[in-house]
Amino acid sequence: MNPLRTALFGLIAGACALAASSAGAIAATPAKTVEIKGEIIDTWCYLSGVMGGPEAVVGSAHHTCALWCAAGGIPVGVRAEDGTVYMVLKIKGEDPLAQTDTILEIQSDTIVAKGSHYVRDGINYLVVAQVVANEGITNKNHEDFGVVPGFAFPEAE
Repeated sequence: MNPLRTALFGLIAGACALAASSAGAIAATPAKTVEIKGEIIDTWCYLSGVMGGPEAVVGSAHHTCALWCAAGGIPVGVRAEDGTVYMVLKIKGEDPLAQTDTILEIQSDTIVAKGSHYVRDGINYLVVAQVVANEGITNKNHEDFGVVPGFAFPEAE
């Protein structure tokens, strides 16, 4: 084998080994039992901004789109009162989440969830054991933002 090629291969292999050993994923924290109050959100639209700013893609303005996303398998989250977003992995033991009616029944609602909280690589995860309270849709922002996206409801003929 060519000595230059051997040296290059060794350099690349060494760099990969070093990167793998020093930049590995941070292990998940042990589960903490928590009770969190917040709104069930559509994580894709909320985090990507594809349908508008963070205040437009929550509440009643974004409810129809959030239902579509949840039904299509986009993970839901809980946006706590302090603004922290928790990615919901399971709710009430149902699996897979996207194939259940539970999430569609509470999408955009403000709930109190009791469950297990994990953190890995700076991301908050929540396994909801119980929905302790459900206040319904309390963020009535459709008057401020209209329906997001605008094509969520067909125009009257």
